[in-house]
Amino acid sequence: MTFATMLSTMAEGMLKTFLIFTLTLVGSLPLGMIVALLRKSRFAVVRGFIRGYISIIRGTPLMLQLLVWYFGPYYLFGINIGGWRFPAIIVGFVVNYAAYFAEIYRGGIESIPVGQYEAAEVLGYTKTQTFMRIILPQVIKIIMPSVTNEVITLVKDTSLAFTLAYQEVFSLAKQIAASQTSFMPFVIAGVFYFVANYIVEIAMNRIEKSMDYYK
Repeated sequence: MTFATMLSTMAEGMLKTFLIFTLTLVGSLPLGMIVALLRKSRFAVVRGFIRGYISIIRGTPLMLQLLVWYFGPYYLFGINIGGWRFPAIIVGFVVNYAAYFAEIYRGGIESIPVGQYEAAEVLGYTKTQTFMRIILPQVIKIIMPSVTNEVITLVKDTSLAFTLAYQEVFSLAKQIAASQTSFMPFVIAGVFYFVANYIVEIAMNRIEKSMDYYK
């Protein structure tokens, strides 16, 4: 197999990896904010449930969670999981990363001085207006470095989709390397992950700089 053929074969896996990455971000970023707000709920039952969810997610491997999401419906309810592979991967990634983003959001929200909430109340802002117009913009700026780290980690974690025999770039690299007894597929996969993370880093740094109030 020539280098061009190898690269062409792995291109489909790269697209699948990018799809996992994109759908995970689209789902986990807003879900993480919802979880963070529920984590601060005035209802003890809700707070306890969210704490338990975050604790379980952070205390168990993502690989194990993917297996549970995929095989769980069959073992628990006898449901046919024939077409459930890709949805299970996305649900597993979204639920996992939402927990981590939630804690990042919570740290950012709690770093805002209470005086800002009080000042907004004096000025007649509602709680929703206070959060959306005053608190959230500051939170986003504060948490950007932590979010960047998680996004970079996500690029690499997409390789865990091989657990469910999904043909993303890492799975294809292993298959081609085994069949061709060649190390080159791993090099191609490594370059792909490096370039993807480099692009993510540049994009996130630009977003962070655009929020520089003192520029």
